[in-house]
This record gives sequence, structure tokens and C-alpha cells, in this order.
Amino acid sequence: MIRVAVAGAAGRMGATVCEAVEGADDMVLTGRADPALGTTLAEVLGEADVVVDFTRPDTALPNALECVAAGVHVVIGTSGFDIEPLRDARGANVFFGPNFAIGAVLMTKFAAEAARYMAKAEIVELHHDRKLDKPSGTAAHTARLMAEASGGQEPPIHSIRLPGLVAHQEVIFGDLGQTLTIRHDSIDRIGFMPGVLMAIRRVGSLDTSPVVGLEHLL
Repeated sequence: MIRVAVAGAAGRMGATVCEAVEGADDMVLTGRADPALGTTLAEVLGEADVVVDFTRPDTALPNALECVAAGVHVVIGTSGFDIEPLRDARGANVFFGPNFAIGAVLMTKFAAEAARYMAKAEIVELHHDRKLDKPSGTAAHTARLMAEASGGQEPPIHSIRLPGLVAHQEVIFGDLGQTLTIRHDSIDRIGFMPGVLMAIRRVGSLDTSPVVGLEHLL
């Protein structure tokens, strides 16, 4: 059994992760860390093999460094922070997922492929109004992969934050006499859970760390 603790357990994503872990046959939920619950990460680390972090951009990096120093693998779903300090962290593995929805990963891969052939593109990402970072981790990751594939500049990103949204992204390509739009919509947070559980199962056996992007686990 994989022992899992969740940081940010009182948030909407964190609570959904807790439910998914409790429903998995090969995992056991050993701790919920969240200021709203009165529990700290340090209090749940000792019982965990893996910590899943869905907190805030200003706490995700310190949390990850604390996990690695304690020899606990970490799966990070929080975006909007610099992961570079984690490249020198030793003691446990780190997986960072800009997006855990399988469809979103495919959208990003298709966009990178299309960037090789279409003249120009722009990215529009739409999220709920409580999301703190702009642009989203998914949009930034998509832009990087598109630039790598095309050998050109990263496309512009437009961020929209409105109530009623969950997580949505479209990449609009333009060329001579034509356009191409690649879009993914997350309409319920449960759609992220297969990817989160996959990362929990695989993070302990990663050959390198950190690994960025669920496409490396598919």
C-alpha cells in the first residue's frame, strides 16, 4: 500500500484528491495538511510515502523541499512558482504536473505538433476566479513545448479568470487562408484524478527528478 498525505487538503482540489486516494485499492490516506484543518505538513510527513501538494504558489516550493529532505516523494499540482531549486534537491523524487487531465496532456502534445507546421498561434486559458497564478501552469508548459517544437518564440498567452469556470484552454493557430483550434475543457475536478493517481504510483520509481509533465508517465 502506498501511504499518501495531501497538502492543501481543505481546498477543492485537495479534497477531491483525498477522496480519490481513499477510493484506490493500493493506497491509504495517512494525513491531511491544511491551515484550515489546523494541521501542518510536518505533522503528516512521518506517516507518508508520497505527499500530494495542491496548496499555493508561495508554499509549494518550501513544501516540496521539506518533503524531499524528509525522504518523502512529492507530487505537485500547484503552479506559479519556480521549480529550479528542486533540481538540486536530493533524498526523494519530485513530479510536477502542470495538468493532470489526460485530455489536457493530449491537447498540449497536439499543439506542439501543430506548431511545427502552422505560421502563428496564441493561447487562451480560462480558469475559475480563485486561481492565483497567471498564466496557468498548463498554458506556460504548452507554450514552452510549442517553442521547442517550432524552433521559434513562445506564443502569447491570454488569461481569463471568471466564476463558473473550472479549467479550459484553447490554442488557436493561424496560417494562409485557414485557422486551427485545439481545445480542452475540464468540467469537473474528478477528471484530474486518474492522472494524480498515476503520478502517485510512479513518482517513487522515477529515473530522474524533478519530472515535469504527465506525458512522461503515459
